[in-house]
Amino acid sequence: MNISAPFIHRPVATSLLMVAVAFAGLVAYPLLPVAPLPKVDFPTISVSASLPGASPETMASAVAQPLERQFSLIAGVTQMTSTSTLGATSINLQFELNRDIDAAAQDVQAAIAAAGRQLPTNLPSPTYRKVNPADSPVLVMGVHSDSLPLTVVDDYADTILAQQMSQIDGVSQVTIGGEQKPAVRVQVDPAKLAAKNLTLEDIRGVLAATTTNAAKGTLYSDIRSFTLAANDQLSQASDYNNVIIAYRNGGAVRVKDVGQAIDGPENLYTGAWDNNKPAVLLVVFKQPGANVIETVDRVKNALPRLQAAIPPAVTVDILSDRTETIRASVDDVQFTLGLTIALVVLVILLFLRNLRVTVIPG
Repeated sequence: MNISAPFIHRPVATSLLMVAVAFAGLVAYPLLPVAPLPKVDFPTISVSASLPGASPETMASAVAQPLERQFSLIAGVTQMTSTSTLGATSINLQFELNRDIDAAAQDVQAAIAAAGRQLPTNLPSPTYRKVNPADSPVLVMGVHSDSLPLTVVDDYADTILAQQMSQIDGVSQVTIGGEQKPAVRVQVDPAKLAAKNLTLEDIRGVLAATTTNAAKGTLYSDIRSFTLAANDQLSQASDYNNVIIAYRNGGAVRVKDVGQAIDGPENLYTGAWDNNKPAVLLVVFKQPGANVIETVDRVKNALPRLQAAIPPAVTVDILSDRTETIRASVDDVQFTLGLTIALVVLVILLFLRNLRVTVIPG
């Protein structure tokens, strides 16, 4: 039986079938996924721990080592790397490809809990997240201001821009580079401190207890009780200058008597620049399987709305757009497809020398 016979005897059905195939192709074409690399999910978990003020040696011995000892007991770990810096430790765990990432995350959480007894008591609980080391940021934006302090700019970038961008469809997370969280720094003169017979530990303990936000007690009556709560946290440097740190010779010794409190960033050793201007960076990552071009377009379309929610003095610039080369590649593929179709149809036309007959295979 000739396979072409049914199509020759039923030209109308053949034409409708070809139209249906062409229509299905037109509908499916916009739904094709676009990504910079093939989708490969590496079971990788990143664990972070921070202890402000601790040296890299202390972080490596007191924080990283107990965690690594527990992580080494987890089944399926193929690679473990750790980096300890001033006040921070990062540990990356890579598992076998057939290892379920959710089950691995539960094992990591159990290992962190098991290592808790060996970690410093004042260490905040370590955090972990699932990552893909093959992923690169699709968009990097710089946020800066010519009139506002960088700590204020960081607050807008963290609480408004990063939070809103994280909710955009296709965005997995938005991290902040060169973060400048606001903080109050107390500078003490050692000579004045020694003259008052005080130590740095005396000041540290008093400052930590002064700004505690907790209930102050309970007032009881015959029929009901009231919890006394007041927010006595100090947020300005001027408030710390009047804090009483001790009593000497019948008089109060305040912070301003031995030094001064100043407003500044939490970490002096991190920074970022936007066109030679101090700034904070917003680093955008896409979700696995998301169309990278559509994700970046959604973020760019949302920028005017997000900028309207922050002061006009804060400027948001796009520093790096990974989709520029991807868009060029997609355009090249589209041009190649169109040229190929045109050449094939032209060859058929030259071979058949009949326009009506050429339309059918075209």
